[in-house]
Amino acid sequence: MKIIGPFSQIVTMQNLALKGALVDDRLHIIEEGGVCINDTTIKEVGKYADLVEKFRGAESEVITNPSVLLPGFVDCHTHICFAGNRNADYASRIAGKSYLDIAKAGGGIWNSVDQTRQATEQYLTSSLLQRVEQHLHNGVTTTEIKSGYGLNVEDELKMLRAIQQASLQTHSSLVPSCLAAHTLPKDFPGNHQAYLHFIIQDLLPVVRLQGLAKRVDIFIEESAFQPAAALQYLNVCRDMGFHVTVHADQFTTGGSKVAVEVNALSADHLEASTEKELQMIANSNTVAVVLPGASMGLGMPFAKARKLLDLGACVAISTDWNPGSAPMGDLLMQAAVMGASEKLTTAETFAGITCRAAHALGLHERGVIVPGFRAHMQAFPTHDYRDILYYQGTMKPCKVWA
Repeated sequence: MKIIGPFSQIVTMQNLALKGALVDDRLHIIEEGGVCINDTTIKEVGKYADLVEKFRGAESEVITNPSVLLPGFVDCHTHICFAGNRNADYASRIAGKSYLDIAKAGGGIWNSVDQTRQATEQYLTSSLLQRVEQHLHNGVTTTEIKSGYGLNVEDELKMLRAIQQASLQTHSSLVPSCLAAHTLPKDFPGNHQAYLHFIIQDLLPVVRLQGLAKRVDIFIEESAFQPAAALQYLNVCRDMGFHVTVHADQFTTGGSKVAVEVNALSADHLEASTEKELQMIANSNTVAVVLPGASMGLGMPFAKARKLLDLGACVAISTDWNPGSAPMGDLLMQAAVMGASEKLTTAETFAGITCRAAHALGLHERGVIVPGFRAHMQAFPTHDYRDILYYQGTMKPCKVWA
């Protein structure tokens, strides 16, 4: 057992509603606080002096400088298992070409597929670990990671095994998702519906048998899969025992409706969502995951996070970190910048990258500093929690516990 503190402030994120707008007055803050942990679990949170008195003889980790303690961040949508980069795509985009134009010209997702197929499992594991450790250093203690750059049985399994191997070599929690339905492979001898059937018949049974992922994702878009086929696919995946999530409404609408119909854990992107789609999501149990990194990388408007919250949605914020449309991968910076643009409160922004992001992954034992939850925490070098967003992501944690 160990007592850690004192912290100038502990922002526990306790007792916040999972859906709808949040005011900063709802933030539960403990001044001069401490945390007692037992192995990997939080045992008690309170005034540091009270914990020292109550747990006499416990090991101590004394914090000597002013620090604010937050839960570890949760990045609930990433594509950080990949090889190569797409700097040529980025140069074309900032020169005026659209994402869809680049994809049709041979760039886009298929570029990453080519490079990832050529990479070894060992290379994918080591390069993934570097990104995971960078994230962990910046306070992200839980990271969802998708496959989707293999697009055949051999290379999708290679990606998922790399994620599994990386998870054994880091203190960070990694959550794999099978995104074999990312786009129709150029070398597949059939149409979109035949490819989805192929995934169901030949890939997902192996994924389930080998315990490589419990989540399935699909990209519903003009350049990927149409809503009707995606709905059928996700229903089968759910019947197989997988949790489902959806890339929805990035460029055109249709995906969010599918997500709500299949009761997906989350609908991610939503940049193209209209009032109709936003209201539909807000009235559902599906988490709206907004991805400021994709908007920044593509030069597009942010998803309407303010509107979603005001309508009553559960809004999580994630990076979409990937080699093409969102190469930055800095969760706090992206959340802070989007929060300023969308006029999100501090409570809404913090919730979007902690407890609400954990909810998007179906993880209910992290994202809040309370007894019984995982001891995923981070300390920032300040005495006032408001500094963290004020510096727009340039203030980084001085210590991370995972």
